[in-house]
Amino acid sequence: MRTCATRSRWTFGKIILFRPDDPLAPPKPVVDEPWQAQGLALADTMVKAGRFTAVEWAEALGTALKEAETPGAPETLDTYYTAVISALERLCEAHVGISGADRSLRRSAWEAAYLRTPHGRPVEL
Repeated sequence: MRTCATRSRWTFGKIILFRPDDPLAPPKPVVDEPWQAQGLALADTMVKAGRFTAVEWAEALGTALKEAETPGAPETLDTYYTAVISALERLCEAHVGISGADRSLRRSAWEAAYLRTPHGRPVEL
């Protein structure tokens, strides 16, 4: 038994399936460095913990990405990662009780610790 189907004028006669150039090649990494993925993992953990909602996260990330486009920044993973961090910082200030001043002080402390730590050693505050 045949069923009737309506042809879509948008897709009829066109290839609509994704076909990679080399289907046997391993997938390209989504981030440049593993630590960049930690920003997204942190956002996911905070959503699951109820610190902010997925909608708030999406809106904050969207805003940060739009702001990154404004000065003409190139569309790279580094630009995206910077937007992820910016969105997380804003949401933490708004929902977790970390002020901009506290964040700035903590960042300065981490930067100083990083600069005084020999290569290959763990950074400690």
